[in-house]
Amino acid sequence: MNRLGFIFSTIVLLLALASSTLFVVDQRQFGVVYALGQIKDVITEPGLNFKLPPPFQNVSYIDKRLLTLDSTDNEPVLTAEKQRVVIDWYVRWRISEPTDYIRNVGTNESAGAIQLNRVVRNAFQEEINKRTVQELLSVKRETLMEDVKSQVLSQVRGAKPWGIDVVDVRITRVDYVDAITESVYRRMEAERKRVANELRSTGAAEGEKIRAEADRQREVTIANAYRDAQEIKGQGDAKAAEIYNDAFGRDPKFAEFYRSLDAYKSAFSKKSDVMVLDPNSSEFFRTMRGGADPTVSSKK
Repeated sequence: MNRLGFIFSTIVLLLALASSTLFVVDQRQFGVVYALGQIKDVITEPGLNFKLPPPFQNVSYIDKRLLTLDSTDNEPVLTAEKQRVVIDWYVRWRISEPTDYIRNVGTNESAGAIQLNRVVRNAFQEEINKRTVQELLSVKRETLMEDVKSQVLSQVRGAKPWGIDVVDVRITRVDYVDAITESVYRRMEAERKRVANELRSTGAAEGEKIRAEADRQREVTIANAYRDAQEIKGQGDAKAAEIYNDAFGRDPKFAEFYRSLDAYKSAFSKKSDVMVLDPNSSEFFRTMRGGADPTVSSKK
């Protein structure tokens, strides 16, 4: 039993020793080996590696992937025309030299993000101070981001290099501060209302013009139609008179009798009409008084 326990204890000791001397570096990381607090070696390739057991050597890991740093503050920045704007931005960066990074920045990614955030914010503030709001919103925005990137790279690659590489710097939003935004919206609303009222006035004037033209054309059309109708009516009346004259000229007595009947019909068209005449002496009742039928007399 003692021998079995000794063997088991030896195996456990060997496993513990192996676990303290072997370490695996992932393809997404750098492996940094420390010897008594000093950087002994930096493992850049993935795989199984050896080191001395603690406390002689220790290992830590740093991310080698492309990292993203987003802006975290909403402090306004002054433009060239002294307008207060708020910007949102992000930076794509990675650790390229772990030794320089650990010596000059820190032992983890958070330390680099904090310092990089300060440098990028100051670079943006300096570059925006040189530009107007219109330039921030125009094609010169690309130039601004390139200038900020160049300024940040000059900072991180200075006398004490940070061991990082800044891949890209981008602005995602440029906006006025809330107080200015509200006034800008009010001005925009007033301008839109002015344009709308102008369009309505123009439309109303055009509408009145169209209606006036339509009324004029209507009056002209009615006048022309009335003129043509009167002309046709006159021609019809003339033709009718010609026919009547021709017909009545063939028998004058019948024509006189027919006209008398029309006169009687017109005179006594209403039952309430009253005429005070002497039928014996009035020429109006001569036809009635004669009693002779012109058609009969013509037969005789």
